[in-house]
Amino acid sequence: MVSKKYYSELKQLCLLSICCFLAVSCASKKDVVYFQDTSDYETIISDNSHTNKFKIDDVLSIHVSTLDPLVSMPFNLYKGAEEGGIRAEQVNYIIDKNGEIDFPVIGAVKIAGLTPEETKGLLKEKLTPYLKDAIINIRLKNFTVTVLGEVNRPGTYPVLGEQITVLEALGLANDLTIKARRDNILIIRDFNGTKVSTRIDLTKKEALNSPVYYLTQNDVVYVQPNNSAVASYGLDNRATIWVSIASVLITSTVLFITRN
Repeated sequence: MVSKKYYSELKQLCLLSICCFLAVSCASKKDVVYFQDTSDYETIISDNSHTNKFKIDDVLSIHVSTLDPLVSMPFNLYKGAEEGGIRAEQVNYIIDKNGEIDFPVIGAVKIAGLTPEETKGLLKEKLTPYLKDAIINIRLKNFTVTVLGEVNRPGTYPVLGEQITVLEALGLANDLTIKARRDNILIIRDFNGTKVSTRIDLTKKEALNSPVYYLTQNDVVYVQPNNSAVASYGLDNRATIWVSIASVLITSTVLFITRN
């Protein structure tokens, strides 16, 4: 017969395994709740007056229009010619390594570091000798953000509007996983070859006024795993070994019991 001591040791081993599993897998409220220091009915006024600025390698769509389309036509680039009343596809502009675009008629124009409104004002000023009351529309074509790490759907996402917040980017990625650190979100921003890393704590309301709360084109949002995720990853790597050992022990125990 199997001794009581054996059963006692086996029971203690099982309890210890369960406790270790719970300690690794459980997360407390403070680990998963956003904006924990926000009170009910509190008004939070953001002092963020963010406007994106153009960067080297940005792709822009620029269209110039006037009351007379024929007058403004030389200032718009198209692929091919207009045939049968159907306008050919408009050509995009790429900001070169000098921060410039090559604009029809007026030549090189430096716009890197300017906001869309500043760029419109600059182009309108340069077009004044040629056009009267020109209307300029500018759209950033390569506005994307990349969300990586402990999110449900990591990837690179296009931004359809003119701005996007960290929360909206995380929403595109279907939110953080339960094993993500909310207090240490890393934003990697590139401006003309210089990369700047900034961290933001989404458990605090001050995050709404962070200089990286509004993202710029090609920003990378990286979400770190919490301690539970790191620990469980280590357990997963050793799971096969432990399952094999457990199988051997269980088989040996069953054989021992049936033979005695």
